Amino acid sequence: MGGIRLTVPGRVLASVWLPSSKSIGNRLLLLRALSGGEGEIARIPDCDDSLALRRGLVEGACAVNVGAAGTAMRFLTAYCASNPGRIVTIDGSERMRERPIGVLVDALRRLGADITYGGREGFPPLRIVGKSLSGTDLVLPGDVSSQYVSALMMILPTIGGGTLHLTGEIISRPYIDMTRQLMEQMGVRCSFEGNTVTVPAGKYVWHDCAVEGDWSAASYWFAMAALMPDSDIVLKGLNEESLQGDSLVRNLFRALGVKARFEDNGLHLANTPVCQCPYFADLADTPDLAQTIVVVCCLQGRPFRITGLRSLRIKETDRLEALRSELAKLGYAITIEGNDALSWNRQRVEPMPEPRIATYHDHRMAMAFAPAAICHPGLVIEDPEVVSKSYPEFWEHLQAAGFVCQPV
Repeated sequence: MGGIRLTVPGRVLASVWLPSSKSIGNRLLLLRALSGGEGEIARIPDCDDSLALRRGLVEGACAVNVGAAGTAMRFLTAYCASNPGRIVTIDGSERMRERPIGVLVDALRRLGADITYGGREGFPPLRIVGKSLSGTDLVLPGDVSSQYVSALMMILPTIGGGTLHLTGEIISRPYIDMTRQLMEQMGVRCSFEGNTVTVPAGKYVWHDCAVEGDWSAASYWFAMAALMPDSDIVLKGLNEESLQGDSLVRNLFRALGVKARFEDNGLHLANTPVCQCPYFADLADTPDLAQTIVVVCCLQGRPFRITGLRSLRIKETDRLEALRSELAKLGYAITIEGNDALSWNRQRVEPMPEPRIATYHDHRMAMAFAPAAICHPGLVIEDPEVVSKSYPEFWEHLQAAGFVCQPV
């Protein structure tokens, strides 16, 4: 499909069962494998990232292509390296071959791993010969990807334990804490204090569990509530006391005019009047919310400065550049400040007469820009199938809420 043209209803009426959290689901899949591979996980995410990880955890697989699934690439690298006798090549999409993995590979090599690069040094593909590793103290940067830290944390109990000393600013800290809490649920209690993660030697004891709904997916419905005052949106499957850092979306969108409250049938979103004050936020803990918030601020005509965005350069695309380019098509001239911040002071440029939003093989670009059709009728989202990475039912859910999604 080339693209989808969006026609928006007068108001959004929706009761939505959100997809399961792939962040939690993928950690549970790896923890189950490290526990012996048996046990039940209810509501395993049915998205590209989780399917890629499940394929790679199959013992007989000697070549795994994870596509664009960054979590699968990082988790499988650690798992296969610590699995004696496993010989596997892990590769991915062209974009995955541009996403660095040297920090994780170097750390695993210090534990005794046998990993070689199949192409450019520091990037996939990887050839891994699984060995018995030995846990030890490691020093690695905290400002690159929390998935490196989580991958190491989860294998450390099985190889004798160890300590991770994280240098510099730690980004996506809630994801590291999520890993810690899920490990504890499976019988291994580690600590995360300051910049140090201490993981004891131990054996996982599996407990059957269920995956909660995805707060990142909820953010796109928060965007619609922020832009359509008369909407009535109920989101189902979310936990009020969530392990997910992106549950902070409730606080982050309060200043954008969305009141969220839990009731018996789910989380209700309501539009509430707020001042058009400039919006300031540090999203170092919740970088996956950045695209949604930036788009909403522009559509509301609200000046903003958002920091903590360093990791966006190495996501499915360079999300800073992608936001700048696509918002310019709609007439908004945002500014990239180094590698860490985006800002806008209502600067405008001539919008394209019939804008088509490029998604750069990035699921969050497609979903963050879909609500822009509220202010830009007939907006076209290109390559719409990219949503399968995390939210395969996104377009169907929009149609059930009254949107018309016309293939073009």
